[in-house]
Amino acid sequence: MTVCFWRGQADAEWRAGVIEALPVGVEDGGSAEWLFDVLLDGSPEAYRQFAEEYFEVTTDIEAIRHVYALRPLTQSVVSALNPDVELVDLADDLAQIGYPVPRAEVPREAA
Repeated sequence: MTVCFWRGQADAEWRAGVIEALPVGVEDGGSAEWLFDVLLDGSPEAYRQFAEEYFEVTTDIEAIRHVYALRPLTQSVVSALNPDVELVDLADDLAQIGYPVPRAEVPREAA
């Protein structure tokens, strides 16, 4: 594995494993570091800049801050990020990653 970053539900920031130095004489030239600038910055504003450049859309900074704070996801936040997505359609993904969702927001058959 080249890199690994993760953030648990109760974590206040992203985590990374121990970085091992490259063998003497081996240079990586920055390799994949640029891929993780948004994670290394760790701010909703950095993600907003990334998302707007990568997806070529305008994003709602308050919705991004909501997600970064791991506050329970609601349909209004989902719609602010992508009006074509329903919260119920994210139920399996959210359950898999342990993202908090108010029980009233997700119908029982979808949970």
